[in-house]
Amino acid sequence: QVQLVESGGGLVQAGGSLRLSCAASGSIFSINAMGWYRQAPGKQREFVASITSSGSTNYADSVKGRFTISRDNAKNTVYLQMNSLKPEDTAVYYCNAVRQPTTYWGQGTQVTVSS
Repeated sequence: QVQLVESGGGLVQAGGSLRLSCAASGSIFSINAMGWYRQAPGKQREFVASITSSGSTNYADSVKGRFTISRDNAKNTVYLQMNSLKPEDTAVYYCNAVRQPTTYWGQGTQVTVSS
């Protein structure tokens, strides 16, 4: 089992920044990749960004150039730095970890961007 705990969400004005953290614990060996997804009210959960064990990153087009995903292997933590936030970024943000064949999810953290 892998446990994921997100933190760092909150309320911010448009144009502002937030940094989300996701701390992993448990059977964290052989985690292939970690990432962030988000779900806005009335919408499906969507991919935001991911980072592999080797450090390769991938981003949704909607956040490229504004969001940066990174990881601190010593702390077993993944970060999502979010800059130039827009009201449409408002959502619950979920961290996930893939350790084949299982995907683990955190409980989510709310990000609200006011206009």
